[in-house]
Amino acid sequence: MTTLTPPPPTERHPADAPGRRPLGSLRKTALVAGVFYLLTFVSIPTLFIYAPVRTPGYVLGPGPDTGVFVGGLLEVIVALAGIGTAITLYPVVKRQNEGFALGFVAARVLEAGLIFIGVISLLSIVALRQDLAGTDPDALVAAGTSLVAVNAGTFLLGQSLIPGLNALLLGTLLYKARLVPRALPVLGLIGAPVHLAAVVATMFGVFAQFSTVPTLAAIPIALWEFSLGVWLVVKGFTPSPLTAGMSTPAASPTSRNAPPDP
Repeated sequence: MTTLTPPPPTERHPADAPGRRPLGSLRKTALVAGVFYLLTFVSIPTLFIYAPVRTPGYVLGPGPDTGVFVGGLLEVIVALAGIGTAITLYPVVKRQNEGFALGFVAARVLEAGLIFIGVISLLSIVALRQDLAGTDPDALVAAGTSLVAVNAGTFLLGQSLIPGLNALLLGTLLYKARLVPRALPVLGLIGAPVHLAAVVATMFGVFAQFSTVPTLAAIPIALWEFSLGVWLVVKGFTPSPLTAGMSTPAASPTSRNAPPDP
């Protein structure tokens, strides 16, 4: 009588456990893009911690400088995260309109460049205060005031004007592609013209920068970007014919080593 030996148990991979499925490539893309979007909000404290360095007498005073360094680091993170959102989303949204997708990438890179210039301007004020102490006070104040003006200009263009353009570009792509609930891009598409009008009015001196009207006009854009980031992290992209074939789940070691079907 022949005794049948049962096959050895197959080693299970953690990804093969019941109730757990490996993330598909499209879900990973949405998750990474969402995290990058949420990272772009880490610079909000700079609106307050930059206040001392934006005063004319800072360059002549004793400091402190810590707020400038912390704010500069936060803004560098924002600039890099902004580029990350565009690079991560580009392979997906280019399927809807490659020109708009390239425009979004270019705008994000330009935005990051302006943020870097703004950070350099404030770090330069710190350098003036530390290295040229005791020189002509009037010259130091004039130089410091000029650098503060550069920082204000880069903020107006890089973190006010361009985000409105980004909302128009990406909002149009996501609205047409239906990759997220349409209420999200609609918020950006409605808020962008209002925000851009306020920015242009500020450029022509109608409103003071950081005053009530420009601040209120920026709220819909901030809500659009924050809600988009949260949605992409929690839910990912809505299934769409546009993304067909992009959502192949990662294979586990067990499935990769399994013998082919006869």
